[in-house]
Amino acid sequence: MIKKLLVIIVVLCSPNAYAADNKSVAEAWANVSDVMKKDFVSSNTIGGSLYYVRDGKPYGALNLGLADLATKRAVDENTIFHWASITKTFTDIALMQLVEEGKVKLSDPIIKYLPELRKVHNPYGSMEDITLDMLVSHTSGFRNGSWPWAGGEDWMPFEPTDWEQIVAMLPYMKINFKPGSKFQYSNPALIFIGKVIEKVTGEDIEIYINKNILMPLEMRSSYFDITPRHLLKYRSNNYFVVDGLVDEQGLDFDTGITAANGGLNAPMKDMVKYLNFLLGTGDKKLYEGILKRKTLESLWQPVAPIEENESWLEQISHGFFLYDHKDSGAHYIGHTGSQAAYYSFFYLNPKTNSAVIMVTNSRPRDSERKYIYSMRKYIFDNLLYK
Repeated sequence: MIKKLLVIIVVLCSPNAYAADNKSVAEAWANVSDVMKKDFVSSNTIGGSLYYVRDGKPYGALNLGLADLATKRAVDENTIFHWASITKTFTDIALMQLVEEGKVKLSDPIIKYLPELRKVHNPYGSMEDITLDMLVSHTSGFRNGSWPWAGGEDWMPFEPTDWEQIVAMLPYMKINFKPGSKFQYSNPALIFIGKVIEKVTGEDIEIYINKNILMPLEMRSSYFDITPRHLLKYRSNNYFVVDGLVDEQGLDFDTGITAANGGLNAPMKDMVKYLNFLLGTGDKKLYEGILKRKTLESLWQPVAPIEENESWLEQISHGFFLYDHKDSGAHYIGHTGSQAAYYSFFYLNPKTNSAVIMVTNSRPRDSERKYIYSMRKYIFDNLLYK
């Protein structure tokens, strides 16, 4: 449904809800909040949230705009957003649970679990050379897109719905570079990891992650794909906004066989619990039952460079993105997500025991908003560093 965007309501919820214990941190949060509020309006964003987590609690919570235009429902801490590729970090953790249990090894070739992948054309050698480790670090040589033939028609599935559809494509896929030699982001890589988890555990990836990560962390309003009826009142819609025209995408879509790569939906209050788990802030005994700290931190070891300039070095680890500031020594860990009209990111600074997470429910079609990247840089320089 396309309609003219006439007004955007901006709702600010407690930007300084928690007393500042450090003046510079308080000032940094106020400045970042102000930048987001201004850019939010200038970019015609419909709704979104920015949370700053420090020492186990939301130091600042900024909820802006509308979760749904038709009902004028405002965004708040209960609003359920789609997190797209941030889902991959949950899949990576699920895989490492199996590694801890001795059920898989990162050095295992993918065809040990998915012999169907022998059909992929690998001009650089044998498919036996491609390991689980290469898949989670995006160094396997597989392409980016999971479904290259989608035409965007209303009658088409959002993503492939069955494993058999992926298998049918395998003879038409090829490895793009020598496996292990460099980084190239790949959605199919995480689809394959999700399928490995299903084969080893005998459970759908959505069920496995729910039972072994979401439930222990008490992420009670988090789920994959179609929204449970009791949570529909909290579900955010999503919108492409082009030249003032709003194209509504609807409350729900099914990520099908690609759920391991981008199917998670959750409110900010649940995602804060996830960030605290990553930071190790909270019930450490509970966290150790999900994944040992040593194992989790092994996911953050650099594997391959992505981009470097005079100020920053960006690298890929075992499923997370790493950012190192050359002058200050600041080190950040995070991931982004972009699917349908949602855009999101989170970044951790373990040294300051802090994290920032942001999500919006609208963006221009076929492009990312420039202010997202300026926001990220501003956050790096002015908030997470404190």
